[in-house]
Amino acid sequence: MDDVDDVDYGLFGPGSVTWRVMGEPVLFVGGIRALLLQALHPRSMWGTAQNSELMDPRAAWARLGRTVEFVRVRTYGTHEEVERVGRRVRRLHSRLTGLDMRTGEVFPVDDPENLLWVHMGEVDSYLDVARRAGVPLSREDADRFVDEQRRAAAVVGLDPADVPASVAEMKDYYAAMRPHIFACKEARQGLVRMFNPAVPRQLMPLKLAAPALATLVVATLPRWARRMYGLPGLPTSDLAATLTLKGLYRTTHVVPAQWRYSPDAQRARRLTREYESAQDGWAIAS
Repeated sequence: MDDVDDVDYGLFGPGSVTWRVMGEPVLFVGGIRALLLQALHPRSMWGTAQNSELMDPRAAWARLGRTVEFVRVRTYGTHEEVERVGRRVRRLHSRLTGLDMRTGEVFPVDDPENLLWVHMGEVDSYLDVARRAGVPLSREDADRFVDEQRRAAAVVGLDPADVPASVAEMKDYYAAMRPHIFACKEARQGLVRMFNPAVPRQLMPLKLAAPALATLVVATLPRWARRMYGLPGLPTSDLAATLTLKGLYRTTHVVPAQWRYSPDAQRARRLTREYESAQDGWAIAS
């Protein structure tokens, strides 16, 4: 077993809830859900839509690949690797501005309010999908996950002290933000594109699966978010989404672990098992 004191595990490491959760394949639904939730903050959406560097359709899939790589490194990379990708993202965002379509005010894309909204969209989406899918998480685990993600918030330039540190604080944050958000035209257009995305020829099967996937992702949104998009916010949709997520989670677990998980996730699972075995051994010895 790697010595925890000698190895740089990055922001999280063995024993973290993040490592237990983030490798599950069903969380790809959470990643897409986060995009729809993030789009409900008008300045966040405008800041994205108005910058060709972020919205060039010719670079869309390359940009998606960079985003996936950023999340991978942030979750599993060493401190040096995390700082490198974080520095690149902070540098990019620091150069960009957006125009508030209501007031005509120019604002920086890396405004802390925007960054916090985007961060919380990720945290809420990953946690909500994981819990509803049946990933084993206690209430304490859920709080720890939210708290751990404050380290991720620092990577994009936020002060962790200003970031919700528990599920209750996250709920309070959303309650405070709801009067200030809505689905702007660009957000609604993004929702429509999700059902019929432009994809490279080699990824055409994704286009065929897009309507069913988009329907599931939309159904996982909070009811108030669905209503902001002009969609029904019915309890029956919540139940259907939860049952589908549970089915996906169970189905993925039929696949052998060496194929189900990425190499990073496999390593994290191995180190976590070793860490937990060591903890049990120390408890018995004491």
